[in-house]
Amino acid sequence: MKVGEIRALSDKELKKQLESAYEALFNCRLHLATRQLTNHREIPMVRKRIARIKSILRERELGIR
Repeated sequence: MKVGEIRALSDKELKKQLESAYEALFNCRLHLATRQLTNHREIPMVRKRIARIKSILRERELGIR
């Protein structure tokens, strides 16, 4: 998901996306621990997605455009 697409979402949708990203991160870590993770680059991608969503939420909280 790109930044422009994230900015188009409402706060409620962003929080829902953030929750699903945290679940995806948990599942990736679980698969990594059990050696079932096929794409090892998935963990950093999910972490970046979480950071982008949190950044957009914080910008809106501070009133930054």
